[in-house]
Order: sequence, then structure tokens, then C-alpha cells
Amino acid sequence: MSDGGRKLRAGLIGLGAMGRNHARVLSNLDGVELVGVVDPAGDVTGTLRAPVVPELSDLLALGVDYAVVACPTALHEPIGMELAANGVCALIEKPLAQSVDAATRLVEAFENAGLVAGVGHIERYNPALQSLRTRLEAGELGEVFQVVTRRQGPFPHRIADVGVVMDLATHDIDLTAWVTGQQYSSVAARTVSRSGRLHEDMVAVVGQLADGTMVNHLVNWLSPLKERSTVVTGDKGCFVADTLTADLTFYANAAIDTEWEALRAFRGVAEGDMVRYAIPKREPLLVEHERFRDAVEGKQSDIVTLRQGLRTVQVAAALLESSADGKVVSVAASGSDAEPALR
Repeated sequence: MSDGGRKLRAGLIGLGAMGRNHARVLSNLDGVELVGVVDPAGDVTGTLRAPVVPELSDLLALGVDYAVVACPTALHEPIGMELAANGVCALIEKPLAQSVDAATRLVEAFENAGLVAGVGHIERYNPALQSLRTRLEAGELGEVFQVVTRRQGPFPHRIADVGVVMDLATHDIDLTAWVTGQQYSSVAARTVSRSGRLHEDMVAVVGQLADGTMVNHLVNWLSPLKERSTVVTGDKGCFVADTLTADLTFYANAAIDTEWEALRAFRGVAEGDMVRYAIPKREPLLVEHERFRDAVEGKQSDIVTLRQGLRTVQVAAALLESSADGKVVSVAASGSDAEPALR
């Protein structure tokens, strides 16, 4: 841990597309020194200031306070377990692991070791979604009726070990539970595979949250249109968050209240004012790293806990189960730390 003026010593595992972004942020993060990177291929661009080593053991030998795990999902468990066994805190890219069992083992390993660990659900740090969550918590939408997300784009050739549910839909699962402060209670899903790969590449989800809110997710990596949209509809209107541009827009329900009791129950909806909010737009990945650094230093910090990451994997697994069986799948309630309650 950091004490006095000493910088935290950080390591990075994986130099893929996301790993390189982590390396960029870690190389310039206040209070942190990137001391080493693990990647069997080495530094193919020759741009990193930190040494690139082939094995995790080489990184551990350099001495690190925490590590960012940005390797393929299937490697999260073995890498994470080794970090926990060596007393190293970890920020693990989403999803936490490729299965509920693997995610559970990671949760237990870091908790038993008393180490700070988090999951890189970067959408929580998107300015539009952070503003949306704050506004929902303040009651600006009244009763929430529905959350609809659309996440689509071209196929990411970097992904080989999981399908679109674990890779992309976990974003939407986590952000939906987080912005509403509600856990999922049931899900139904349909998946298709059109790219000839082992895993699904398109999913349609209908779900319900614990308070009865309806949820819909449409996710694929088969579209030339890149879209990242979250629409929350409620009593007072709807919020539309575009996480590509970090814009948040509010469409007000302009229906006029009537004093006639017989009509009040059948109140309609009318188009009202549209407001696009001016939001400070800091890079979500930088904010995520700042929060995790603070947590490692022992400061109060809002990170995505491993138990919250486990909950997201549980819901994703329920989607795959529903798709395979053609049934609605209940998602069992979990512990208080897993519930992303509004604070």
C-alpha cells in the first residue's frame, strides 16, 4: 500500500485493445507508477515505458501493489487466483470470469486474503450514466417503468473465448442494476449465431427487476451501426443516455393533470420539453482508474466490487440458460454487497 509520498506500483496483464488503453492511463496516473506489463507477444509497438515480461511470475518479481487484468476472459480466474495468493490487489476487466463458479472462486480468494479488488465495468464511469443515476435517485423521473438498452456494432475480432452475452451484454446488465439500484429477478433471452463462431453473436432480452421495472436489452456485434443507447422511461418522461457521446437528454411528459377523478386514472402522455444536459465529460477509463487507485490507498471510493461483478455474471449465465431452454429463468437474490443500492 502507498504511504507517505511513495507511488503505488502497478502492473498490467494483457496488451490487447483494452490493455493498451489501460497502459496509456496507468502511465500517466497521479500517484501510480506502471512498473511492468505481462504479454507473451511483448511490446509490439515499442511505445511502452514499462518493461514487458512474458509471465505473471516475472511481474510479481518486480513487486507490485496492484495489477490490472486485461487478458482474455478465460484467463481471469487463474491470473486472479495467483494475484490473490501473492497479496496483490486487482482490477479485473469485465466480465469478472467466464462462469459463475469461476467468478465465485475469485470473490472468495480476494475476500479471504483481505485484498481490494474490483471489476472494470467502465459504463458506470460514463458521464451520461452517472448523471442519469443521480437524477433517478433524486426522483426526477418519478416511478420507473422500463429500462431499454441497445448495444451493437461490428464484430470485435479480439474476442474468441466468450459470446456477445458475456462480452457485451454484461455492460448492460451491470449499468441497468446500477442506475436503478435494483437487482434482476427474472430474465428471458433468445440468441442466434450468424458469424459461424462457437458462441452467440446476437441476443434479445426481456427481464424484470426486483421492483417490477421491465427491462429490454438488444445486443449484437453483427451491425455496421455502432450504437450504445440507454432509455429509461417513467412517470414524468424519459431519459436517453448515449454513452458513445456521453450525452443525456430528458423528454418530459407534458400531460396536464386533471382534477376530474374519473379521467385521472386514464391520464395519457403528451410530448413536452426536451432538455439536453451539459455534463463535464471526463474519460471514463481515467475515472475508473482514479477510483481504484484511491481504494487501494485505503480511501473511501466507489468501485465495482467483485460481488457486484459476480452478480452480473449470474444474470448473464441466466440469459444463456434461458436461451438454451426456452424458459423464463429466475435470478436468485444475493447478499447486500452484491446489490448496487443507490447511495
